[in-house]
Amino acid sequence: MSTSIATRLKQLGIELPVPPAAVANYVPFVVSGNLVFVSGQLPLEGGKIVVTGKLGDGVAIEDGVRAARLCAINLLAQAQAAAGGDLQRVKRLIRLSAFVASTPGFIDQPKVVNGASDLMVDVLGDAGRHARAAVGVASLPLDAAVEIEGIFELG
Repeated sequence: MSTSIATRLKQLGIELPVPPAAVANYVPFVVSGNLVFVSGQLPLEGGKIVVTGKLGDGVAIEDGVRAARLCAINLLAQAQAAAGGDLQRVKRLIRLSAFVASTPGFIDQPKVVNGASDLMVDVLGDAGRHARAAVGVASLPLDAAVEIEGIFELG
């Protein structure tokens, strides 16, 4: 990477938040060897879920994309915490698993999840290219429109 991750974040106008704490009986991330498994992140901003409801029933695709982007920012904040505060230790993003609260007829989950995928590539460069799943679900915790979990490799 010719440009540091911190520089890319700054260029994008993104300041990573303090990573959200777990709200139940789980941990925000687990480090196993050189892999970091980050628990599902919601579209939190300032400690509040900012995009709620279902795609296909009142939530526009653009709002879903924004939700996915916020999930990705929170994933990066957790990865930074797992890397001891040094996001530059992230060697690559391996996989995103994304869940989109949507109606049965809604079929554009991949368009929504591109909000997260595009951000990861913008921030991590080629190391942000990843495998992924974009799955429609009936509902998510706290009525969030999107939830995304991720697996990162540390170097």
